[in-house]
Amino acid sequence: MNKSVNQSTPFHDGYDPDAERAALADLLEAEQPDESDPRWPRVIEYTDRLRQLRHMQTAYALRKGADAVVADTEASVQAGGLIDDEPDAMVLHTKEAHRLFMGRARDPQGNIQPIVGGKRVAAALRSIWYLSGNDNPYADWALIDTGERIQQLKAALDELGRECDQRLEAAARKGLIFSVLKSREPVSLELGFRSPYGYTVAGLIVEFDYRVRQVKTLVRKDLMTDDEGRQRIREVTRKIRGVFETPVRFERYLIRQELRDLSRTDWLPGANPEAGKRVKAVTGIFGELPKAVFTGAVAPRHSRRRVNLSEQELSLLQKVAEGALDGELIGGADAGSGEGALL
Repeated sequence: MNKSVNQSTPFHDGYDPDAERAALADLLEAEQPDESDPRWPRVIEYTDRLRQLRHMQTAYALRKGADAVVADTEASVQAGGLIDDEPDAMVLHTKEAHRLFMGRARDPQGNIQPIVGGKRVAAALRSIWYLSGNDNPYADWALIDTGERIQQLKAALDELGRECDQRLEAAARKGLIFSVLKSREPVSLELGFRSPYGYTVAGLIVEFDYRVRQVKTLVRKDLMTDDEGRQRIREVTRKIRGVFETPVRFERYLIRQELRDLSRTDWLPGANPEAGKRVKAVTGIFGELPKAVFTGAVAPRHSRRRVNLSEQELSLLQKVAEGALDGELIGGADAGSGEGALL
């Protein structure tokens, strides 16, 4: 009796259910199979093997895939998800950092310009982070761009901090020992962000808070003038607010119904008309996409992307990237511009 044998099957004797099904297809699919067929015993065994296989799959799932040496009572136990033991908090000492985090809404009269705060930016980045799970290349781009610019801001804050430290150390060498100012009543803000990027923003805010304290210490101790101190704080505040505007703009459009399903597969040949509209709209709003981001050569620090593309799809995406303008940007040749591209 011929049997299909495959060493990779779960059966110790190498029995291959898939190959057997292919070999016995005419009998298995017949409305009234011929039981006198010499292969009929193989049909009976195939049916029994399927029952065994279902039993093995059920047992494997119940045992959470544990090794055979593990007892059933141990295998069925699974550790729960990780949680924070205590609420996360951010402690701020300066009104400048507190305002930067909280932002400012438009006043009822419309006389005061609203300010995008760190809390709003964290929420925008969380939405974009979720969109990255749909293999959305523009979500990746937004996360990469914001992450890089925040790192640049932190580098600039570090440079400001080193300059402040040098002035304090110079005073200490002469016998003047100064401590960095802190608030009598610092503000403690509970965080509880739902994405890693919220903590990226919080890290930037506390860094800013400490540098403001350093600058104000220098001013208080007459190691820096009032005007210089205000200018240093104003410059870095303006730079941070400029960075905060970008992810909010990305979120505003990417979460719209017309673009919410955007995916790298929208660029593939043969994509449906709706995919083509999404590509045209998004390139019209944000411009062409960097090739390295499109291909995944450059990726965000954190992403929910769990897409496993086939070799054929990966090859097609690479061809799309190779055919991009100057080999550096990905976009639609007839992309519109602005919000009107969504219409």
